[in-house]
Formats: sequence, C-alpha cells, structure tokens
Amino acid sequence: MSIQHIQFSLREAHTALENLLSNQAALATIEQAAGILIDTFERKGRVYSCGNGGSMCDAMHFAEELTGRYRKDRAALGAAAISDPGHMSCVGNDLGYEQVFSRYVEAHGRSGDCLLALSTSGTSKNVVAAAHTAKEQGLKVIILSGKRSPELEALSDVYICTPAGDFADRVQELHIKILHILIELIERHFFPANYV
Repeated sequence: MSIQHIQFSLREAHTALENLLSNQAALATIEQAAGILIDTFERKGRVYSCGNGGSMCDAMHFAEELTGRYRKDRAALGAAAISDPGHMSCVGNDLGYEQVFSRYVEAHGRSGDCLLALSTSGTSKNVVAAAHTAKEQGLKVIILSGKRSPELEALSDVYICTPAGDFADRVQELHIKILHILIELIERHFFPANYV
C-alpha cells in the first residue's frame, strides 16, 4: 500500500514538472525574471525575497545561494530574505502581520533593487502589500505563484504562475526548481567559467 502512495506522489510531481516544461509562456516568464535579476545585479542593486511558511524557507534558500555558494565558488551577490525574527515579531506585533514584508521593503528597498515574492495561493495579503510598496519605491517585482492573481499580476513586472494541483506542496516543488534555474542563469551570466 505505501509503495502505491509513493508512486502516486512521484507521478503527480512528474506530471506537474512535465506541464511546466511544455508551457512555453511560463518558460518565457522565467527567462524574463532572470533578465531582471541580472540587470539588478549589473546595476549594483539588491534582491529581496519573501514568502510565508514553506515559501519563506524557499525565499531564504534563494537568498543564501546568492550570497553564499551555489555549485562552485564565486563572488557574493547582494540578496536578503525578509525573515529576520526581530523585524517580523516587532512589525507583526506593532503594525500587524500584513505589513511584515512591506515595512522591510520600505526601510531597505531602493530604486534599482528587485523584490522576488512567493505566494502559492496568489492571495497572501502581506505579499500583496510588499509588492505595492516595492512598486511605489521603484523596485522591480517578480512574483512566483501557484494560482493566477489579477491583483499581484498588476503589481508585478514578471508573474510566474505554476499551477500544479490543489495543494501547495506541488507548487512549492516547482518554485524551488525555478529558483535554482534563476540562480544558474545569473551565474552563467556573471561567472561563465563555473559552467565550462
């Protein structure tokens, strides 16, 4: 019985990945997002990432791969995940959880920077608020979502949508693949010797 569940889960993940692979429009948005990130770093801007729950973990992973090391050694790139517990608890307590990301963008974001925000549902209020603030301050906005969100789409420069079923886990599996691809494309641009 458990082998059947394992096989079903892997087939479901495989189908989600195949659907993304065959979606040329979605692949084009990934390429556009990489272009924005590369342009941000070329202009000495910074990239901020955010999300809730598992998406926050993905946002943190994305940032640390840029500041640290992905596959091979290379110079650090300016990125930060909005995940500091002191900031999150202070703003959440004093101003409300809906402002935990937007307040950070307000404090640190500058024109020429980029916000990469994840929302599997496309309806996370604090992600929407962060996108609003980012646009007001002249940041580029990249959204990764699992469902279409007219509100977030209108606030984004690039909207990457990866429908993968009824639950967030499959969406998050695609999001981490996309984040890794974005990192690879950034590295291929700035550090081509790492891919020889």
